[in-house]
Amino acid sequence: LIRNYMYRITIILVSVILICVLYIQLHIEQGNAIDSSKKVFLQMEQLLKDNQAEIEEIQEEYKQTCLYNVEVVARIIESNPDVLNSIDELKAIAKSMEVDEIHVFDSTGRIFTGTHPEYYDLTFDSGEQIKFFKPLLNDKTLKLVQDITPNTAEQKLMQYSALWSENGKYIVQIGMEPNKVMKVTEKNELSHIFSQFRVNTEVYYFAINVSNGIIVGSNNVNYVNLHANEIGLDFDKVSNDNNGFHCEIDGINCFCVFQQIGTTYIGRCISSRDLYQRIPATMILVFICLVVVAFILVNAVTRHMNQHVVNKIREVNTKLESIANGNLSETINIKSSIEFHELSSYINSMVKSILENNKKMSYVLSKTDLYIGIYEYNTRLDNVQYSEYVSRILNLEKDKINELASNKEQFKAYINNIINTSSTNEDGIYKISNEPERYIKLEEINNDGEIFGVVIDITAEVLKRKKLEVERDIDTLTNLYNRRGFDIKLNELADKPKCFLHSAIVMIDADDLKSINDTYGHEKGDIYIKELANLFNKFDDHNTIKARLGGDEFILLFYNFDDQSDLINQLVLLKDIQDTYTAQLTSEISIPIKFSYGYSFITEITDFNTHLRDADRKMYLNKLDRKK
Repeated sequence: LIRNYMYRITIILVSVILICVLYIQLHIEQGNAIDSSKKVFLQMEQLLKDNQAEIEEIQEEYKQTCLYNVEVVARIIESNPDVLNSIDELKAIAKSMEVDEIHVFDSTGRIFTGTHPEYYDLTFDSGEQIKFFKPLLNDKTLKLVQDITPNTAEQKLMQYSALWSENGKYIVQIGMEPNKVMKVTEKNELSHIFSQFRVNTEVYYFAINVSNGIIVGSNNVNYVNLHANEIGLDFDKVSNDNNGFHCEIDGINCFCVFQQIGTTYIGRCISSRDLYQRIPATMILVFICLVVVAFILVNAVTRHMNQHVVNKIREVNTKLESIANGNLSETINIKSSIEFHELSSYINSMVKSILENNKKMSYVLSKTDLYIGIYEYNTRLDNVQYSEYVSRILNLEKDKINELASNKEQFKAYINNIINTSSTNEDGIYKISNEPERYIKLEEINNDGEIFGVVIDITAEVLKRKKLEVERDIDTLTNLYNRRGFDIKLNELADKPKCFLHSAIVMIDADDLKSINDTYGHEKGDIYIKELANLFNKFDDHNTIKARLGGDEFILLFYNFDDQSDLINQLVLLKDIQDTYTAQLTSEISIPIKFSYGYSFITEITDFNTHLRDADRKMYLNKLDRKK
């Protein structure tokens, strides 16, 4: 049975390990693909920046050349005006200056001569391109150079420059084909850049327009101008998945990584065949190793268990059967191995503990009329022994208490959770339920790893005491602490000096309360006081003591903050609500809630009266300042 069980477990474990190894291998290969892709994208981005800088430099150089040439041509024509009547001579000038076109405009902006008769009679209003030079008609000092753009007549890419002759009789314009600029621009085309990176034929590069998903570049020209979805690239994943994804491109399964550069998604897609080519060999090797190790381990373990464990367990079972039948005087003494000797000792101790537990429970329950529950566990036993009232006191169903008691670590964790999260200000008393309120008293005795615990339901006692405290220490109008309650809470904190490492005391005085009482009556004044008190509920009770000292005076104590910035945030919040809210005195009357305040920082336990006087002085300064 053990051998068969271990074989089944081994098969499951080997399968799980293989799946984990496969997952890790896939994750590693995909991670390597993502890292290498990001490096390539970084190189591409830098290459694009370098190429763009070169293009801008050459374009600026070309503009200066174009402007220089038109100045020279204008001087030549002005020195020999007869050339205006000869196309051949103008062409000769164009050839000598290495320009492609010369056009001469009259003072109205019409071409009346030049190297290209087909452009005669064109004006600055003949098209968007030529319209660029129209400002020359209004300012003869201008010298204009146009960016590379399609010309008006043929839509051929040209760069034009123009200026007035020195005598101011005509406008000279030259045009140059930007061959050098276009050659440099070709270096910035994505297809050209992709050709520099493609070493592995199993890797495909794509450039996709961000706005419409059209492929604008690829190392496979057949894909250019197609939509990404048409070749199997999910454009939504391209846009949103930065960690890579799988897809089929023309029937080839690929792992794709994309990154946005400018207005383009640049992508690198690696075929799964190439990406995962090392995984099959690795998986076969791991499988063989696991099978060999598992076979040796299963046979060695089962043989040893048959010889040294199974027969001894049979002997122990015989003894346990006698104990289970009520013979608690039975003892077990097997010394064939250290483990069985320890087992015998633990079982004998357990039987002894059961006998002692009965005595303890009987003693405790006989001493009180309260609901008392007891439990016990130790380092030698996995389960927990408990009395019948434990489940009732802890408000647990029978199935739940049985589940917890079956494992001492679970039970210990449950008790520790109560201790750590449900503590009240009184040692040993914990609140385990809000609706309805329930309180327990819990004490544990640890005697060398043997835990003996007592839980008592003290809900009625606590609720009665809390009711008395509320009537004594709470202001009935605002439900804040009164002066007595504030002093009591302050004295409780005095025993915890660390609470005052980052703390502050704040004095608050309601503005214009007398005016409100005189105008609307004291009943409405009480509503105003209650509305003001409600604002202080914005501060957490765990870090704030809030009290009404009487009349229109309030006090706040901020304490137990981790650092000074958290404390200052509370003061900023108080400042934010200072003149923000209104009090609804009646359905028709609402007035602003106004108050003045002053504060004093506390860094250690000192004379609180000093801080109170400091905060009170600052509060009156604040009140005087607000009246200005």
